[in-house]
Amino acid sequence: MLITFLNLPRVHKRLISVASDMIVLFVAIWAAFSLRLEQDLWIPTREHILVAAITVVFTIGVFIRLGLYRAVIRFLGDKALMTIIYGVAASSLALIVLGYMLQVPVPRSVPIIYGALAFLFVSGTRLGIRMLVNHPNQRNKEPVAIVGAGETGMALASALRQGTEYRPVLFVTMDRANHKTMIDDLPVVSIDLISKHLARYNVRRILLALDLYSGVDRKQLLSRLEPLEIPVQTVPSVSELLSGQARINDIRDLEIEDLLGRDPVRPDAAVVAASLFDKSVMVSGAGGSIGSELCRQILRHKPRSLVLFERSEYSLYKIERELKRINEVESLGVELHPLLGSVVHRRRCESVMRTFGIQTVYHAAAYKHVPLVEHNVIEGVQNNVFGTYHLAEAAIDVGVERFVLISTDKAVRPTNVMGASKRMAELVLQGLAERQASTVFSIVRFGNVLGSSGSVVPLFRDQIRDGGPITVTHPEIIRYFMTIPEASQLVLQAGSMGAGGEVFVLDMGEPVKIADLARKMIHLMGLSEKTEEAPDGDIEIVYTGLRPGEKLFEELLISDNPQGTAHPRIMMAKEAFMSWKEVEKVLNDLTRASHAFDCKTVVDTLRHAPTGFAPNGDVEDLVWCNQIQDRLSPIERKAVVHQLPQS
Repeated sequence: MLITFLNLPRVHKRLISVASDMIVLFVAIWAAFSLRLEQDLWIPTREHILVAAITVVFTIGVFIRLGLYRAVIRFLGDKALMTIIYGVAASSLALIVLGYMLQVPVPRSVPIIYGALAFLFVSGTRLGIRMLVNHPNQRNKEPVAIVGAGETGMALASALRQGTEYRPVLFVTMDRANHKTMIDDLPVVSIDLISKHLARYNVRRILLALDLYSGVDRKQLLSRLEPLEIPVQTVPSVSELLSGQARINDIRDLEIEDLLGRDPVRPDAAVVAASLFDKSVMVSGAGGSIGSELCRQILRHKPRSLVLFERSEYSLYKIERELKRINEVESLGVELHPLLGSVVHRRRCESVMRTFGIQTVYHAAAYKHVPLVEHNVIEGVQNNVFGTYHLAEAAIDVGVERFVLISTDKAVRPTNVMGASKRMAELVLQGLAERQASTVFSIVRFGNVLGSSGSVVPLFRDQIRDGGPITVTHPEIIRYFMTIPEASQLVLQAGSMGAGGEVFVLDMGEPVKIADLARKMIHLMGLSEKTEEAPDGDIEIVYTGLRPGEKLFEELLISDNPQGTAHPRIMMAKEAFMSWKEVEKVLNDLTRASHAFDCKTVVDTLRHAPTGFAPNGDVEDLVWCNQIQDRLSPIERKAVVHQLPQS
């Protein structure tokens, strides 16, 4: 019967609601008189019936006018209850007025009793139907606990009740004083006793809904939730909610910042804004992970124009489309210029800069995937070293004010071609900074970026969802980590601080062991690690061995005497650099070796330059190795087969 009612057309449901309200209002008037006159069976007179009929019809009209019958009963909220209160108050007043006008005796307490009963009957029927409709659906939902008993948590609980997937059964608070209280009809328990109550309420999932300024130590919180082996997810940030990019009930996996477990670096907004506002800015590699985030943040500082320089057509299309939308929605008024091109083409770079009057360049274009660059040595050096050189020379010729290079921690005592090429790019810029003074060159060096293309976090997440195993190269491998927005903020901050040739380094805190990060992700996704001691676990971690050019530990500083800057979390490295004559000689040697496609000479040139390059293996370039094989005798070929990369 209930299903039949729910499947009726909307107009039929409204007619039934009107008829129901008329009946309960008549009953409320009769009950009010019966209680006041203390009669078990009060018989109304014709005049009383007339007053009651007019009162009921008037009340229905008020309800219609207030929009009560437009409210969907299963989603009945506070506004509908307030509408009933207003309508019942008007109805009680009408009962008094009609009794006076028609000379029908209406005791003074009857309208009060009637108003209370009418509210109980009208609202009670609706709440009862809502409970009947929603209760079976609630039982079928997955029970969840909400960590955070503030405004964000209550908004999430309300949204989940209206949804179809999750049923909030518990609030978890970090304030022990709130233990055993009730919020929104849900019990609140302390984080200290969460394990006991999760089992009691059969919680299958934990949702983080922390207020923006809650002051909760998220790293400590996750360390307490991790042993529970229950999936932990989060809700969108306040900024996403305010901008309309997400809704409160858009549940997602833990943010990268949560896994990082430390406070992100905050830039000096005033200094950054002063260096970008009303400027003409160019970002190379604008479609990449770092480049695209740089563009988003630069755009909000309202430069006069922003040139997106990218060699990948699809990546450029994506970032241009996104930035156009932001530009329009936030009414920023920035001129966007999407341009295809490669940094290795000097004349193209110079033409672009001159045409749009570029004042600041952020150079994010680079090949950064270590094994791929090992297998493509010449292309890696051309893009990372000569691309930086050509773009920087074009900037000098055009008169660009500032040029910022995005570097990597792999440039410090590199063991691979990618790191050596980025260190050489640093030396090129430092040499150019010494050679001239018109363009201020700065270098920003930071660790691995979580969430970028090739990052371990999305890779691990996909492997966990596929049932494992998680592949880690070595049980002791350690890396520094930061988020894409954090890295981009540092680049913008350093770009505004540089005076010429500096290498800026972020104080990134403690490095993270990759294997520990993998275990944390397994546990926070509600699974257990499969080991020899726990063969029934869900996900196994498999160690595949270090890849070509990879090392266990990454460093951020070559020397041990970094200097502080105006920003408390940014250091300035004082490191040896080459004069421009020395740089020019190395570039000429690399050019000759590249034109001859002599990968061994390219590697040797990088190794003999003051890059600190110490290869931990032979040349791994795929074309070079296969060419060498073709030139060797069968005995010689057999001797080098073990050195070639395995596909």
